[in-house]
Amino acid sequence: MTEITPLFDKNCECPICKQKFTTKKVRSRFIKVTEYDSDFCPTYASSENNPILYHVNVCPHCGFSFSDDTNPYFHPGSKELIIEKVCSQWVPRDYGEERTVYDAIKSYKLAAFCATLKKEKHVNIAGLYMRLAWLYRSLNDPDQEGRFMKLATHEYLESYMADDFRGTQVSDVRIFYLIGELSRRNGLIEQAVKYFSKVIEKQKSTVETKIVSMARERWYEIREMQKEQEAVQ
Repeated sequence: MTEITPLFDKNCECPICKQKFTTKKVRSRFIKVTEYDSDFCPTYASSENNPILYHVNVCPHCGFSFSDDTNPYFHPGSKELIIEKVCSQWVPRDYGEERTVYDAIKSYKLAAFCATLKKEKHVNIAGLYMRLAWLYRSLNDPDQEGRFMKLATHEYLESYMADDFRGTQVSDVRIFYLIGELSRRNGLIEQAVKYFSKVIEKQKSTVETKIVSMARERWYEIREMQKEQEAVQ
C-alpha cells in the first residue's frame, strides 16, 4: 500500500509562456491549524505542512509567478511588460519542490512584482503582502513584517476605494477589520479606530459576527491603552 505524503504535485500551465510545470501543494488532510493571530495569521500544527509556503506558483521557464487567486485576465500591454521586466531577466530555477520559508518569501516577492505589473486587483496584491508579513513573523523579523504589513494596508485601502474586492472571498467587514488591525499593529491608532468603528457599525447587517466581536475587542484595547497613557501624563 502506497503511503500518502503531505505534499503532492499540482499541474500548472504558465499564462505567459504557456509551458507546463508542476508545483508542490499540501494535501488538505495534513493541514491542521492550532490557532489564529488577531490578523488571521494561522499557526499550523506542523511547520513543514504549511500551505502558505506553497501558495504561489512560479513558472521555472519564464519566472512568471501567480497564485490560484490571480485573475486570468491581462490588461492590454501587461503581458509585454512582464516579459520585459521579468521573463527576459529570468535565470531558470525551480520552486516546484519542497520549500523553505526563504524560498517561499522569494516566490511571494516575485508574485507581488508580477501582480503589480499585471495590474492585478488590489485585494489580491494585499493578500500576497499579508502572507509575506506572516512569513517574516515566523522568522522573528519585525522590521520586514512591519514593512509588508504597511504595503498590505495600502493595498487594502486601495481595494476599498476601488471596490475591487467585490466578488471575492473578502467582504467589506473583513477588509475594514484588516485595515484596522494592520494599522494598529503599525502604530496608526487613529486609522485603526476609524476602521474598527466601521466594522462595529456593520454589526446588524453582517453574518460575520466573529469579526465584529474581534473589532470591538481591539477597539476596547486601544481605548484602555489611551486611558493608561493619559493617566501617566
